[in-house]
Amino acid sequence: MINIRSEDEIKKLRLAGEITAAAMEIGRDGIKPGTTTQEISEKVRSFIESKGAKAAFLGYNGYPGAICVSVNDEVVHGIPGDRVLEEGDIVKLDIGTYIHGFFSDMARTFPVGEIFEETKALMAVTEESLYLAINAAVAGNHVGDIGNAVQSYVEDKGYSVVRALVGHGIGSNLHEEPQVPNFGQAGGGPKLKSGMVIAIEPMVNAGKYEVRTLEDEWTVVTNDGELSSHFENTCVIRDGFPEILTLMNGEEKWLKTIR
Repeated sequence: MINIRSEDEIKKLRLAGEITAAAMEIGRDGIKPGTTTQEISEKVRSFIESKGAKAAFLGYNGYPGAICVSVNDEVVHGIPGDRVLEEGDIVKLDIGTYIHGFFSDMARTFPVGEIFEETKALMAVTEESLYLAINAAVAGNHVGDIGNAVQSYVEDKGYSVVRALVGHGIGSNLHEEPQVPNFGQAGGGPKLKSGMVIAIEPMVNAGKYEVRTLEDEWTVVTNDGELSSHFENTCVIRDGFPEILTLMNGEEKWLKTIR
């Protein structure tokens, strides 16, 4: 079943999104050479809890971290620990928040110090594909229009879209229907209706799209060891342009660019 949320429920989701976006800024500001992934996670968790919310991922299906911190070829679900960030790394922060019965979920990819130009290009294409997907996420379109927007843009740029992992509905549960793949045929899949809430999250690899899960049973890495980038927003489907619940300060530019 795909939920259609009331405006009162969306108000609660909006609060969760605001806290998550602010938490992402805390995580971003903690990224620098010499910092451990656990230190970043602890700062983010402390901030979320200071707002009366909970870190949504902690304990979810047994996940041991407060947030996901994935480095370089790690696509998603990297467990925070004693790994030390180095100049030239890229870090994917995936943060979820739970408050007043509702969830929000977002991801961003950040550089550690100076990075190669080709790495910047990978990140830029992934971020651009997210907002092209959001532009397609309007009432009357279909889930397939979202995935097609990502896939066509990413593959045209010479990158690949992860197939084994997808976006998802979100609300009173962290993962709800529908699944939102980052690939597919335009016009396919469930029809989008006003009031649906979904997390759109392109995961883009510099190499091939195949991935595998490490022995910790959580961390997903690229099969070929190439870099991966990840961006995600929680969005409310509207009759016009979606309402993005997880925009960070300074990201308002995307609303002007994509419209």
